[in-house]
Amino acid sequence: MRNPGRALHRVTAAPKVGTVSTSSVPRPEPTAPSGPLSRPRLPRPAGPGSPQGFLPALALFAGLRLAGILAVILTNELRGHPLVRNLAHSWDSRWYLHIATHGYGHLIWVSPQGAVQTDWAFFPLYPALIRALTLPLPLTPGQAALLIAWTAAGVAAYGIYRVGHHLYGRGVATALVALWGALPHAVELTIAYTESLFAALAAWSLYGVLKERWLEAGTLAALAGLSRPSGFAVAVAVSLAAGYEALRQRGRAPARLWAGALLAPLGWLAYVLWVGSRTGDLFGGYFTVQSAWDSRFDFGAGSVRFLGALLLHGGGVVYPVALLIVLVSLLLFVLLCLDRAPLALVVYAGVLVLLVVGGSGSFSSKPRFLLPAFPLLIPMARALARTWWLRRPPAVAVYGALALFSLLTGAYVTAVAHSPL
Repeated sequence: MRNPGRALHRVTAAPKVGTVSTSSVPRPEPTAPSGPLSRPRLPRPAGPGSPQGFLPALALFAGLRLAGILAVILTNELRGHPLVRNLAHSWDSRWYLHIATHGYGHLIWVSPQGAVQTDWAFFPLYPALIRALTLPLPLTPGQAALLIAWTAAGVAAYGIYRVGHHLYGRGVATALVALWGALPHAVELTIAYTESLFAALAAWSLYGVLKERWLEAGTLAALAGLSRPSGFAVAVAVSLAAGYEALRQRGRAPARLWAGALLAPLGWLAYVLWVGSRTGDLFGGYFTVQSAWDSRFDFGAGSVRFLGALLLHGGGVVYPVALLIVLVSLLLFVLLCLDRAPLALVVYAGVLVLLVVGGSGSFSSKPRFLLPAFPLLIPMARALARTWWLRRPPAVAVYGALALFSLLTGAYVTAVAHSPL
């Protein structure tokens, strides 16, 4: 999390915007009235080139996430557990490490309910990168997995900063990165999971859309589709934004726009079809594999059953917190829409929220699925940036509370709770 930039800029008139895509236009704040009662303005978007002020934002993000790792290590020490093992060998991490070492088709688990779960449920980009690092470097698969996750988290934070800076300027961009690093389950960005890699690819793909770099956006969307089952959310966002732009230009869009739109879903489709070919059911095999993991889109039936069970029997700490996070994400999505955010950001966040609410599976994992949905934080980031300038002590208190809650939650879900991450 980063403190917003300190430079104040007085603007006397909002810039005029011509006929350009709404997906790529920086959105200026309303002009402050002149006179002694005028309020401080947030920094405005900079001109072409790399934005200023990103290093403090990234340093705050890195410091908070390092504190999260140290909190996990301290909790392990207090509980007599191996200090760092659960960072690289928790739940799904073990499947990724096995795929990186042995390839697909060698690990099968029969659940207590009799479901046959296979490693084909896990997308290939992360284990492929792990293997690529362990071949030339003296790293174990677990070490390589953490190195990739930590690096990708930093790349994602910078991409999120660039998105925020392009739209609203330095102050909001810093607040956006700061809030993303202080999410309750942000510790899962720095364990051997795919969320940080997916978030990095998604953030830079969406930035490509905002800058109308369609080939870049489509290529990164295709890679995002190889990283997670929810990777198609990026492809949908890129393709719809490209379609809107083509419609706005009345079909006279450049070839690179069409190429980016066509590239975007190829990664996800390629893996789904590959799994289908291995199972003998080209179009349905992958979804059969996921069903064995109780991972399917059931239009919210599983969420309703979970809510009923939680109200009747309770759920300790993890499940009520997960439910609260999902409910807050719905509210933030409504605010994002009311904020008139660019189409690509709204679609991307909306698809991820829809998958969380309408999908089955363990409810304790749903906050993790929402980690890459950083556009949901834009309304909060704008409010935090304003508060920082107008009433700094309350802003510090609110952010400090969020950061502390993130550290405690991360240590608990990683090193104490037995619920799936």
